Amino acid sequence: MPKTLIRIFLDSVEQHRKPALFMRRLPDTAGRGRWESLSSERARTDVEGLALGLAALGVRRGDKVALLSENRYEWPITDLATVGQGAVTVPIYPTLTAPQIRYILENAEARVCVLSSAAQLEKLLAVADALPRLAKIVVMDPPPAARDPRVTSWANVLADGERRRAAEPQAFRAMADATQPGDLATIIYTSGTTGDPKGAMLTHDNIASNVAACLEIVDINANDSCLSFLPLCHIFERMAGLYVMLSAGATIAYARSVDTVAADAQEVHPTVLTGVPRFYEKVFARVMENAGTQPPLKRAIFHWGLGVGRQVAQLRFQGKTAGLALGIVASIADKLVGHKVRERVGGRIRYCISGGAPLGPKVMEFFFAIGIPVLEGYGLTETSPVICLNRPGQERPGAVGPPIPGVEVSFGAEGEILSRGPGVMQGYFRNEEATRACMRDGWFHTGDIGHLDAEGNLRITDRLKDLLVTAGGKKVAPQPLEGKLKASRWISEAVMLGDQRPFCIALLVPNFANLEAEAKTHGWPAASRRELLASAPVRALVQSVIDELNSELAPFERIKKFELLDRDLSAEAGELTPTLKVRRKVITQTFATLIEGLYAGAPLAAEHS
Repeated sequence: MPKTLIRIFLDSVEQHRKPALFMRRLPDTAGRGRWESLSSERARTDVEGLALGLAALGVRRGDKVALLSENRYEWPITDLATVGQGAVTVPIYPTLTAPQIRYILENAEARVCVLSSAAQLEKLLAVADALPRLAKIVVMDPPPAARDPRVTSWANVLADGERRRAAEPQAFRAMADATQPGDLATIIYTSGTTGDPKGAMLTHDNIASNVAACLEIVDINANDSCLSFLPLCHIFERMAGLYVMLSAGATIAYARSVDTVAADAQEVHPTVLTGVPRFYEKVFARVMENAGTQPPLKRAIFHWGLGVGRQVAQLRFQGKTAGLALGIVASIADKLVGHKVRERVGGRIRYCISGGAPLGPKVMEFFFAIGIPVLEGYGLTETSPVICLNRPGQERPGAVGPPIPGVEVSFGAEGEILSRGPGVMQGYFRNEEATRACMRDGWFHTGDIGHLDAEGNLRITDRLKDLLVTAGGKKVAPQPLEGKLKASRWISEAVMLGDQRPFCIALLVPNFANLEAEAKTHGWPAASRRELLASAPVRALVQSVIDELNSELAPFERIKKFELLDRDLSAEAGELTPTLKVRRKVITQTFATLIEGLYAGAPLAAEHS
């Protein structure tokens, strides 16, 4: 029977009554920090109180409540309090700039914005005058002296709601019971190729059906604990890291940040991790880097043990098992290598789940080699999100598994992946044109190209839509940014790259006429184009253009490195279409050596979340 998101939570509380449903790390008096456990009953009390407090602020069924916060206990409480009364959560990435936040709040017609800190409040207040629909701003941290009468504290809203709850104990339950599976639960904004984000409208049943289908595949139960570190405003973490865990009765611990995951894991000993490829790449890189610093004997043992683990992993990927002799050797190798690596992330991880972008086969093989299975899936915000997921024991590097129960996959023109099922969104909020473009004949058009292999696993080969999806799963619309770069008198063509990479880069074709004239005026070295483009004054000039653009962007969108090309792109070389649109895939191949040089030595954590 379809459930609402609030019913998933309330049923979990009744069934499991956990002393530690949520965990958060707090500083102690000595400044070292300690983990606080928050029980199921405490969470339910907070959800009910906050919901009634928000209702007292004027939030009604169908109203939009924006949530601008990093991961913390108050995030799921606010989400549940919002959807539990039939209102609609609009999550916003805390890394977005003030103008980007303004666009979402304005487009979503948000009445209330709940945010985390003074820093987020400062961004919102910078654009608050342009948001007349925004009636209240609720701050989780103790807010500074209010410069806007709309500002109030999360604690005050909660306290007010608790008083109302004491007076009317059944008030929240009545609101929760009135909420239906088909009601709109959330609007999640994703970057579009036009540059303006589009708000995917997801119902309670969209997400709840995805939760139920994934739990048919992945064994998660009340004995599990999850260390949550991906942004909850991303549908992958919200569905898998929150609602799947609530439905299964697992404990959810919130990491202090993505940089503290290893340290936090050693303290809370999680059994499940959900992450994007960037995280797994970072772990892989750190382990290999650390191994390289060991004395010769330890280094040799590590590489031997890892090699044995890879043999076993490759057999698993082929649907085979290790024989008796290899099994004995693998057991010894695991004690010497795999076990020690697993201890660095708490020692109890049963498996990891990867989504948001393709996971490199080499990285996937590494995790299996050290005894941590990784289940890779595929989906989009618009599909709530999972479309396909590898089954435990049937994992295949480079494939994202067969469709999950209840979901169908088909293929359209040019091999575009199409999907239909209970997770597909209602459409884009206030954007019928975009909705019609992607939802046709009962199928959602993903914009990705792929095929099913002989085992029925989906393999993604290309992307129709021109979005860059970084290694961290963040989507960047390159065309508007390229347009801004080309508006400069120094740049005639710009190509942004960064798909499946840790950060964005740009290949730029200068406006040679303007640049050569400037060089002549200032006496810059310009015996040849290459000499001109390599000169410090020219690079500084171009860097200033990029810096100006970067100042308007969220950290994950910013161009970290660039290179200047000494020739124009051409349709004849296949780099441009007949209508002079950039063919990113061809350019990536043509300038592969140059691109690899820009990423060489780059830390995998270079993209800021």
